[in-house]
Amino acid sequence: MLKDFREFAVKGNVIDLAVAVIIGAAFGKIVTSFVEDIIMPLVGLLTGKVNFVDKFIVLSNPHGATLDSLVDAKKAGAAVIAYGNFINVMINFVIIAFVVFLMVKQINRLKREPTPATPNTKECPFCISPIALTATRCPHCTSEQAV
Repeated sequence: MLKDFREFAVKGNVIDLAVAVIIGAAFGKIVTSFVEDIIMPLVGLLTGKVNFVDKFIVLSNPHGATLDSLVDAKKAGAAVIAYGNFINVMINFVIIAFVVFLMVKQINRLKREPTPATPNTKECPFCISPIALTATRCPHCTSEQAV
């Protein structure tokens, strides 16, 4: 088992996985910032200056405190449904999924083998030498060719 693990680690799979996790975490922070700092303010502006982060529904308020924001509700120990945060997370997911889709599409496009070029020669049936497609005689054996 130790030998198998060593082979696994030496092949670079562990390093590739570590790099992917680190890049993924950094990319997640970029997307989160993009959604929270750019997309959601625009959405809030379009919906009448609504800040989705502070949108919540109070299920119970045991101390009867005034709950003006989600932060106040959490400090007061109130049970809340933070649906505004859920909306932010869903938009994050859609953006990340779209970007990953575009990346995979581009990678697959690069992986495709190029289409072979159309041949401009054919093989002489008599001497098996390559000749031009439009040749009427083989330059090697001088046999007549069908065009």
